[in-house]
Amino acid sequence: MAEPSRNLRALAVAVAVVLVFTCSAQTQKADRDSPELMPADAQIASALRQASAERIRANVEKLVSFGTRLTISAQDPESIAAGHGVGAAREWIKSEFERYSKDCGGCLEVKTDTFTEPPADRIPKATEIANVYAVLKGADPENAKRIVLVTGHYDSRNSDTSDVNGDAPGANDDASGTAVSLECARILSKLKFPGTIIFLTVAGEEQGLNGSGHFAKMAKTEGWNIEAALNNDIVGGNKSAEQNHSVVRVFSEGLPAAATDDEVHRIRGLGGENDSASRQLARYIGDVGRAYDAGVTPMLVFRLDRFLRGGDHYSFNKQGYTAVRFTEFREDFHRQHQNVRTESGVEYGDLPKYVDFDYVASVARLNAATLASLASAPAPPAKVRVLTKDLENDSTLTWEASPGGLATGYEVLWRATTSPEWEHAQPVGNVLRTSMKLSKDNVIFAVRAVDARGHRSLPVVPAPER
Repeated sequence: MAEPSRNLRALAVAVAVVLVFTCSAQTQKADRDSPELMPADAQIASALRQASAERIRANVEKLVSFGTRLTISAQDPESIAAGHGVGAAREWIKSEFERYSKDCGGCLEVKTDTFTEPPADRIPKATEIANVYAVLKGADPENAKRIVLVTGHYDSRNSDTSDVNGDAPGANDDASGTAVSLECARILSKLKFPGTIIFLTVAGEEQGLNGSGHFAKMAKTEGWNIEAALNNDIVGGNKSAEQNHSVVRVFSEGLPAAATDDEVHRIRGLGGENDSASRQLARYIGDVGRAYDAGVTPMLVFRLDRFLRGGDHYSFNKQGYTAVRFTEFREDFHRQHQNVRTESGVEYGDLPKYVDFDYVASVARLNAATLASLASAPAPPAKVRVLTKDLENDSTLTWEASPGGLATGYEVLWRATTSPEWEHAQPVGNVLRTSMKLSKDNVIFAVRAVDARGHRSLPVVPAPER
């Protein structure tokens, strides 16, 4: 019996070697087909090179020059003329958007969303709040109905949320995010896209997400099709020894805030807690970061926000919109919500000298690349389903055509249930149904639309259909 045993062992070794090479070949093929190899668009890449750290510095310093931008601070004509308070900041932002529009032949529609916020915990009396935004309307009539937006909040605060006179420079929190919206508007307004891009700046964030809450509700009421909202809050790359200037965190919700009880039950039953639309947007930003040399790498953080904190992306999430937050890798809390002062040798206050303007420019490039990629891409496929009528190990996916007529084909993505990002992509042609030799019980699937130039839509995870 010794000889057969040796033969069996030899056969087992040979099979193992074949399996190793087979797996290696499959891995290499997966790498070649990987969704992370999203092709770069030369027009977008050229626009990104126009992002300027010096312009961002000038914008941040200008915002700081208003002394305070507290939402409840002065906005009367005299204060605006004197360049002090939130009203002066609002008017300056509006003038910048108008200047960009003039430079591109009137391509931007500059608007304000103004409302009165009633008295509340951090608002002692009824206060007028204004969101300022610029719309770059899509060049394709049908796809212009699709909107992607970038936002930052232009209000600031110091230690006391009721101090309307004390300095609240807010260089990092959040002149940096406002500067990202402005710079994205400046460099992308020179281009045309099928979809619409909104460059938004909101107030009232420090008082309770008032501005973004109003804007998101308005968009929902008016039926706006916002495919993605990018919130930039504290993206100044604070200059501290522990800072990682090569990384920006991207936060995204898991269970959607707007999900119904039935939807939550279905998500939990399928193990889909990591596959909300906002998580797909975060993964898309990861793909964009690999396709374009923005100068900063997105670090996907699969939670809504930091502990004990909140941001304007949540206002969009609550209305059922896909939204994420960009924030620097390591925050210095001596620089946030603090009066400018020195105590026991420690400097406090959110001043421009602590902002890394090259870092902000890199974050702006990553935002601009994401906006431009989505505005160039087809709409996601509709009603994506995985068939579950029969017990079988193959998986059949169906979907309805991407609206808007840009799609020339579709890709199926999949990953292990334990993997945070998509691992494989398979082009399936311009079809609305495909079967895969993979068990739906073992992987997570998604489908996305692709156009003739390789622009890809956000992926859509299928719902089960019996």
